[in-house]
Amino acid sequence: MASNELLLATEYLEKEKKIPREVLIDAIEAALITAYKKNYDSARNVRVELNMDEGTFKVIARKEVVEEVFDDRDEVDLSTALVKNPAYEVGDIYEEDVTPKDFGRVGAQAAKQAVMQRLRDAEREILYTEFIDKEDDILTGVIDRVDHRYVYVNLGRIEAVLSEAERSPNEKYIPNERIKVYVNKVEQTTKGPQIYVSRSHPGLLKRLFEQEVPEIYDGTVIVKSVAREAGDRSKISVYSDNPDIDAVGACVGAKGARVEAVVEELGGEKIDIVQWNEDPKVFVRNALSPSQVLEVIVDEDNQSTVVVVPDYQLSLAIGKRGQNARLAAKLTGWKIDIKSETDARDAGIYPVIESEELAEDIVLSESDDEDIEIDDVNLEESNLTTAELAADIDETSENNEEADSEEKDV
Repeated sequence: MASNELLLATEYLEKEKKIPREVLIDAIEAALITAYKKNYDSARNVRVELNMDEGTFKVIARKEVVEEVFDDRDEVDLSTALVKNPAYEVGDIYEEDVTPKDFGRVGAQAAKQAVMQRLRDAEREILYTEFIDKEDDILTGVIDRVDHRYVYVNLGRIEAVLSEAERSPNEKYIPNERIKVYVNKVEQTTKGPQIYVSRSHPGLLKRLFEQEVPEIYDGTVIVKSVAREAGDRSKISVYSDNPDIDAVGACVGAKGARVEAVVEELGGEKIDIVQWNEDPKVFVRNALSPSQVLEVIVDEDNQSTVVVVPDYQLSLAIGKRGQNARLAAKLTGWKIDIKSETDARDAGIYPVIESEELAEDIVLSESDDEDIEIDDVNLEESNLTTAELAADIDETSENNEEADSEEKDV
């Protein structure tokens, strides 16, 4: 069966729809088998030989060679098989061309429908495979339309949805405007891939810094954690193994150009860039920037800290509606209890006595106790009574007075 239409259709789908040739061949073969089985009953186990260069195909029946045939749709007798090839034995698979001469409009239509369905499935799978690799990444699209549920973003070959929960509170979404979105999740559905995007996810902030800061993109500077309250304020901690690299400075950029580019993309969202440190005392102190910190008391067992700040900096450390402390806790992964210096002193937790100083005080205290014990022993060994001791003291005092008098006379 020759068909120029078949060749033209497959070439179009391969080039325009980006569907691999192998997928097209599988879909067409499956469709032709389905059409054959639906309209003909001469064989049940068949395959299709498809020649894509010529646009031809054959339906080949596969039957088992047997001594006695019970169902000619599945079996062929040995004598018939031997006519074709003397090497056939009982149990072999015998193949013959069973392509119907009148495999016409009905079969072709059924084949076309099946082919189109398989092609749609293949296209969906290709789209899903393409976009599942885009999860946790940034894509640029155009706002198509907005309704009460979603902002619909055209990503070229597919449309993504931005739900109300994933929007940034300080942004307005206007059709035909270009927008950068974070791919939050990709799901395969019966209608094809569904892509959910976000403008409030912390990952968007991280990816934007990767785009603006070459040192992050190449791995010289590492983003360790991100805490974000979209549209208002965020904190990001950075680190570099290279002691010659200023991780925070690299993210800020010359005259603040790099961080300002991110701030502008996020509609004016304030961003604190802090130095990450493996020591929780240092990291928590850095995370509470711009507040001054006097002391960080760490409770390893409960993953918590008590932070002491100057009285006049308490409000700054906590932040508006607790935002600064909340973001710092998210950034570090530690619970943070902030106390003013006055409250900390009243509670007896500040200033903190360092362990070395405490050990030194204990040693000195023990030394004083030993001196007292030695003095007691000496008194006992002198065998002097209290009265005798008093007499000795008086005598010594009188001798001193006489000596002073003699010196004056001289």
